[in-house]
Amino acid sequence: MEKPIIYLYEPLKAEQIEKIKQTAENYTVAASKEELSSLDIHSIEIMLGWDKELGQQLLTSPDSQLKWVQTISAGVDTLDLDQFSKKGVLLSNASGIHSISIAEHVLGVLFTEYRGIRKSIIKQQEKVWSRDDLSYQQLSGQKMLIVGTGHIGQQLAAFTQGLGIQTYGVNTSGRATTGFIECYSQKNMKRIITEMDIVVNILPLTDQTYQLYNEHMFQAMKPGTVFVNVGRGPSVNTADLTAALKNGQLRFAALDVFEEEPLPEDSELWNMENVLITPHISGLTPHFKTKLSTIFLENLTSYLANHTLAKNAISLKKGY
Repeated sequence: MEKPIIYLYEPLKAEQIEKIKQTAENYTVAASKEELSSLDIHSIEIMLGWDKELGQQLLTSPDSQLKWVQTISAGVDTLDLDQFSKKGVLLSNASGIHSISIAEHVLGVLFTEYRGIRKSIIKQQEKVWSRDDLSYQQLSGQKMLIVGTGHIGQQLAAFTQGLGIQTYGVNTSGRATTGFIECYSQKNMKRIITEMDIVVNILPLTDQTYQLYNEHMFQAMKPGTVFVNVGRGPSVNTADLTAALKNGQLRFAALDVFEEEPLPEDSELWNMENVLITPHISGLTPHFKTKLSTIFLENLTSYLANHTLAKNAISLKKGY
């Protein structure tokens, strides 16, 4: 009888693959599509990374032995969670790997605005020595609302403490979370958002967060608010965001994710002076494979012992 397969769709280093083989001696480890080609795909029990075409085939096949998928991202909104639930497939994400990188990205884009660096870069390209239209403020003392108080939000809150930023949080229930002056539930978000200087979106995409940032939410913000999105693009209504940037409700927006990616060439956002666009890079992380394999091995050990996941298990009902 053919051994069950661990399929590493996400390439790993040789030493990391060897650790997986040593941990799961009763499994065949396919470390590439080439290695998988000579095997029965229905024997895949564990998948690291999500091979969209093959994964969908396994989710719909009555012969599939798929039991667990470990994603390489924090978000799982692109997966068919209903189908995962119907097939009884466990799901875990890579939450925590990107925390420092994304938190640093948020502070980086804020400094470019608050210290006039973004405009200075433009002036350098034009060889213009002038302070006339440079604006500068201090981040210290600003009120920041971090919408999403998970690993990334907590890391950002830890960084802001050293900068003297007053940090508040929003999560599903309003539960108190380390690093935040106070936390509020998502349903009460409009009440607190009126007092904030900076709003940072780090939420996953769910039915409850889709188009959360729309005309009504932007109108609830005080005029001149700074908005940063490193969460999910579809959480924001792009047309309403553009309007809020035009009418001054938002002073500045730093956007790393968008409803449609790549951002279309004809989008107005490209040419707006009060917008900083980055191409979904906030989560790029040094030593990513090492951190990913650590999570995977911890979960693999737990899965082999009792078919549970020790780290970053996803609720298929909640979507996070």
